[in-house]
Amino acid sequence: MKQSLKAGSVTLAAVAFVVACSSKPPAAPPPAPAPVSTPTVVTVEPVATPAPKPTPKMDADSIAGRSINELSGMLKPAFFDYDKADIRGDARDVLAANATWLKKYPSVQFTIEGHADERGTAQYNLALGDRRANASKDYLVSLGVDASRVKTVSYGKERPFATGHDEDSWQKNRRGHFVVTGK
Repeated sequence: MKQSLKAGSVTLAAVAFVVACSSKPPAAPPPAPAPVSTPTVVTVEPVATPAPKPTPKMDADSIAGRSINELSGMLKPAFFDYDKADIRGDARDVLAANATWLKKYPSVQFTIEGHADERGTAQYNLALGDRRANASKDYLVSLGVDASRVKTVSYGKERPFATGHDEDSWQKNRRGHFVVTGK
């Protein structure tokens, strides 16, 4: 009986083992591959860029509609070295640009103001400002600007553009300044 008990125990153990093994949940199937999507074609319509605004041209009509101050702002000053009335290279370029503009608008009348920095006597600086204004005028005339349109005046050191007492301020004050007086 011991043997049959042993055999029964072994059989029971085997059945328990089989039952235990068979009670495992079935393995999950592998995930299905993701569906292959076809690429979406996106059509991009070109965006129209706004046309740049045209730069207003200065013709005779637009001069008539502009103030004397606006027109004076179109002409740049010519700068000079200390104690000199010679036209520097950079001043030649400025005066050439001014001459081009002035020849385009022959009705414009203007004055060139000669200025000096604060160093020196009032009398000396008035004479220096006069030489600077006339040097600027002579150069414009050599470039084809009619001399009858130009007047000159000297303010010497009496009307400084910059009020500092250093080389930077003095440089800004040594100039031939253009002022439109008629159109």
